[in-house]
Amino acid sequence: MASPTLFAVVGDALPREKRTMGFTVQSILRRVPIIVAPTLGGLAIAALGLRSGIRLGLAISIALALVTLLVATRIQIPVLRDEKTINLRHVWQSFPASLRWLLASDVFIRTCEGMVDVFLVIYAINVVRINAPQFGVLLAVQAATAMLVYIPAARIAEVTGKKPFVIATFCCFALMPIAVVWASSFAWLVVAFVIGGLREVGEPARKALIIDLASASLRARVVGLYYLVRSLAIAPAAFIGGLLWRSSPQLPFYVASAIGTIGVLVFARTVDEHTA
Repeated sequence: MASPTLFAVVGDALPREKRTMGFTVQSILRRVPIIVAPTLGGLAIAALGLRSGIRLGLAISIALALVTLLVATRIQIPVLRDEKTINLRHVWQSFPASLRWLLASDVFIRTCEGMVDVFLVIYAINVVRINAPQFGVLLAVQAATAMLVYIPAARIAEVTGKKPFVIATFCCFALMPIAVVWASSFAWLVVAFVIGGLREVGEPARKALIIDLASASLRARVVGLYYLVRSLAIAPAAFIGGLLWRSSPQLPFYVASAIGTIGVLVFARTVDEHTA
């Protein structure tokens, strides 16, 4: 619910050449706790058992959510009223061709992610046979990798353009399922989750590209509709992954990788950032 507002604020507050860095800073701040939290959660489960460990994590999460709400009440953002009625159709018609193709490619990529994301922990623990604290370490490695590449990627993207980095991040989305399914040990899973962290190398650039392509007066609405369409389109992904899992734990990972590759090709051949 907050994403449209966040995107619009970044778009309004920063010039085009600084938006990638703006989203980079936001992404880093959001992911700092991920380095610590999964490892602590794994240790809690190992020490207290699955049920008690999860209950402790839930209690802490609720407490932190209340703190977040308290902080959010101190943020005041002015609301500008529309001079005329703007409906869903009007917002969709404002999408330029490149933004629609970006949305289409993003649907393929997020389907790839959603098809296997929920099964990563099951595959790692039940098939590769690692333990819960080790999986927490894997998530921390993924988050740390993302944070290490954020700022260098953003600075280069400001010079070379956003499209190469979006292609790179989409390629990593397509590669990660294959890397996981080929992993036979914890060490190889670390490699797979490093690739997972590299999926973020172009995420700030992708977000900035959405803002660049959106009409300035409709930024928040365009972002809201973009994510609504994407979320509805990828909703069946996990269910389909579950059906494939019943045939073979490896099958959803291979299919996801193939779908992700289609997303890479669609984006590379259709989206032109210079139309922004």
